[in-house]
Amino acid sequence: MSAPETDTPHCKVVLAGTIAKSLLAEVAEGLKQIERKPLLVGFLSSADPAARVYAEWTGKTCRENGFEFSLREVPRDDLEEALITVNTDRTVDGIIVYYPIFGNRQDQYLQQIVDVSKDVEGLSHRYIFNMYQNIRFLDSHNAKKSILPCTPLAVIKILEHLRVYNTILPYGNRLHGHTITVINRSEVVGRPLAALLANDGARVYSVDIGDVQQFHRGQGLKKKRHEVVEMPGWTLENCLPVSDVVISGVPGDSYKVPVHLLREGAVCINFSSERNFSPEVKEKASIYVPAIGKVTIVVLLRNLLVSPPIVLP
Repeated sequence: MSAPETDTPHCKVVLAGTIAKSLLAEVAEGLKQIERKPLLVGFLSSADPAARVYAEWTGKTCRENGFEFSLREVPRDDLEEALITVNTDRTVDGIIVYYPIFGNRQDQYLQQIVDVSKDVEGLSHRYIFNMYQNIRFLDSHNAKKSILPCTPLAVIKILEHLRVYNTILPYGNRLHGHTITVINRSEVVGRPLAALLANDGARVYSVDIGDVQQFHRGQGLKKKRHEVVEMPGWTLENCLPVSDVVISGVPGDSYKVPVHLLREGAVCINFSSERNFSPEVKEKASIYVPAIGKVTIVVLLRNLLVSPPIVLP
């Protein structure tokens, strides 16, 4: 076990478990409206130790909070058939697959096999399309929310908890005035997160290994959805000094965000399984969130409650 985080005179360290507690209260209210325990089925077909840890966390959190969880370990070559079978099982409310499995486009194919009504990860084409187009509901009456991917949504819930979102502004514009750097542009987390933040009004610099892109909704939030602009020649040296929020998820133990480039008082969030921020970050940041895993799992339960089979008012 790692040592507990400690505050410095300039920095408040906020742990994921603290944020998760408030979200669990919302989940508990939703469960009161259901006469049975929702069943989430997890598929583990990977030897990745992080995937197994996430699966174990999922099961523990489910059972502690009134959900049923079934972990099915399936050889990866049999996973496609297993997903097709469970799609038609009326006792199953949600499906989660622990990626990566093949580590290529075949994983994207598997994501599309999961029936949209049981997709609690928001990875099906319909949900991804809605996310990038800034379409927030599945129906014209705005009764059924479109599901968002768990890790990007967890970051958003953390920013809401930290009051980075300005609740005085209209819903959908509440990050207006913020400049955010997201270090990671994976299709699973980094790029969706940049799009969601920009759709909520932020100017976002999406940093990948070889380039920087800017996600925004135009001057004065004129556009309904974000657009992407290439930033030739830009690096972290351009992005970090102007960003009041920095979110990093580089999956490498050697990578560290250069603290000397951070803006004084920035909010820093790490979503990698590795620590992307050195301890010195607390000398520069106003708020530091070292991990988000516990929030991600609670968001998964929340998605299960608001997915089409179990609709909350």
